[in-house]
This record gives sequence, structure tokens and C-alpha cells, in this order.
Amino acid sequence: KKKKKKKKKKDIMNTKPGKPLLLLSLFFLLMTLGQIGKGQPLARNHGNNNEKQIYLALLLDTSNSMDGLIDQTKSQLWNIVDELANAKQDGVPANLNIALYEYGNDNLSVLSGYVRQVTPFTTDLDEISAQLFALKTNGGSEYCGTVIKHTLSDLTWGDHRDDLKMIFIAGNESFNQGLVSFEGQCSKALNADIQVNTIFCGNYQQGINSLWKKGAELGGGKYLNIDMDQQTVFVATPYDKQIDKLNDALNDTYLAYGSTGRLKKEQQLQEDQNAASYSRSNKVKRAISKSKHVYKNTNWDLVDAQREGQLNLSAIAKEDLPEVMMNMSLSEKQA
Repeated sequence: KKKKKKKKKKDIMNTKPGKPLLLLSLFFLLMTLGQIGKGQPLARNHGNNNEKQIYLALLLDTSNSMDGLIDQTKSQLWNIVDELANAKQDGVPANLNIALYEYGNDNLSVLSGYVRQVTPFTTDLDEISAQLFALKTNGGSEYCGTVIKHTLSDLTWGDHRDDLKMIFIAGNESFNQGLVSFEGQCSKALNADIQVNTIFCGNYQQGINSLWKKGAELGGGKYLNIDMDQQTVFVATPYDKQIDKLNDALNDTYLAYGSTGRLKKEQQLQEDQNAASYSRSNKVKRAISKSKHVYKNTNWDLVDAQREGQLNLSAIAKEDLPEVMMNMSLSEKQA
């Protein structure tokens, strides 16, 4: 009798081009995090004081050929935020901190190795969105070792053993360009419990030949490849219109204070529009993300700041309060 051949298990890492960037990245993030909770209704959710921390540094090649990469990242930001908001460790929700770097752009300083920290670690997701929409491609010279070095030295990474610390670097040129050794930087990251994940924008084997897989192996992370020119498809649902209206009502619960607050409130509305520029379904994804505990605005919203214990209402000048609160007594403000 002929022996039946065993079916080979599919190598989940040997991903064929054609999958969008952040959906792939998200898949491996969820594998790493393990436990994902159920969704929450569209209302503010502030988590609790025992939150674990996720530190996610996103390093994007903004050289001349990378418009597709930037577009995918902008269009899928709220997908990844929405899913990561459900991440838990031992039943405890995780707080999301995102940092953004660009590299390989000729508009950047040669002295920095064509690297720019767009934003350090922040929980301000509207700011991340705004900065993504402001990125422009040009040039250039892509030095992966250099941008990883900046990420390790410039950012304040968490020091708790349960913190999840990850770098995601995306690009399409050889991983070993520049004077800074990528081997040394990836190994340094691993020694600091920071996982380096690499995303090659092109053919899977070409990425291996260009040392992107080696970078991930040295950094204890995953190697992925994508087709950066594939557009994200948003599927409309019968509930999108209703959730869109609920998003407007949710916005009304934010009480901005001070000159910064007014600007941040305008930014909140602008990022709603940026998300909607792809589709109403994408705006709905953002609305759902805004209802999760990872969406925090303690630096400009009275409700978030008071709830987090970061606000002394009696110390705020009358003219810096929302108009509806200007003539309230202190007890009325705190109610």
C-alpha cells in the first residue's frame, strides 16, 4: 500500500504579496498579545489604573517610491487601533503608546542620516493621525540601521517586564544601507526586550535577499512582505449611518479647555474628516476606536483629565473653561 503523503503545514510567514500592511501587522500583533476581548458599545471607556503598556514604534520609509505605503498606513490606522484596544494580558487591558518616525526622505537632514522623529510615544491618537496625513514622500537614502538606532536612543521605552515593546519598520531597499550596522542595532533592541518586526514592500524572496528577514530574526520579531500598491477595500454595513451619528454625539461629550483645548477639539473633528476621506466605513472604524479606553485626551478634555486625576478645576481661569461652564460654581463644575 502506498503511504499517504502528509500535507505540509502552510508557512504563515511566507506571505504572498497582496495583503495590506496594517492588517498583516495586526495579525502578528494579536498572535503576540494572545488574548483579545469583546467589543464595547459606543461610549467613553477609560479602562483602569492597572493597565499594561504597549509601546509601538512605527518607522516608515518616505522616499519617493513609498506613496502606497503611506496611503495604506493612513487608511488602516483605526483598524489597528480598534483591535489593539481589545488586547489584554491576564484579563487586564493594555494602554497603547505609538511613536512615529520617517526615514529615507531627501527633505530630512543628512546629519541625522535622513531620519526624523515625527512624534515620540504618545497616547494622543488624533495627533498620530494628523501627522500621518501630513507625511510627504521625496528622495532618498534609506538607512534602516540608522533609524532603528534613533528609535532605541531617543524614545522613552517602558521598563516594566510585562510591557510589550515593538518596532515595525517598513521599506523597499536593502536593509544594510548606511554606516550604522543593522545587525548591531537589532541585537541591541532584542537585548532591551524590544521586538523588531520588518515589513518589506515587494516580493517575499527579494526581501529575504535584501536582508529584511535577517533583521527581524536578529531583533526577535517577524518578517512580512506586502504589496504597498494595493488599495484598502472598505465594506459598508447597514449600521454605518447610525454609528456616524453616534460619533457626532460622542464628540459633544468632550469639553475642551484653554487655547490648546480649542485647537485639539478642531483636530479631533479634522481627523474625523480625514478618516471619512477614504470612506464612511473607515470613519466608523475611527468612531469605534474613540469609544475604547486607548483613546485619551487628558491634555485638553476636562472629562478625561478629571477622571484621570490630572486636573484641578479650581485652578482653571474662567476664560479657559468651555462656555457652558464659565458661570458655574466649583461644585457644579465637579458634578
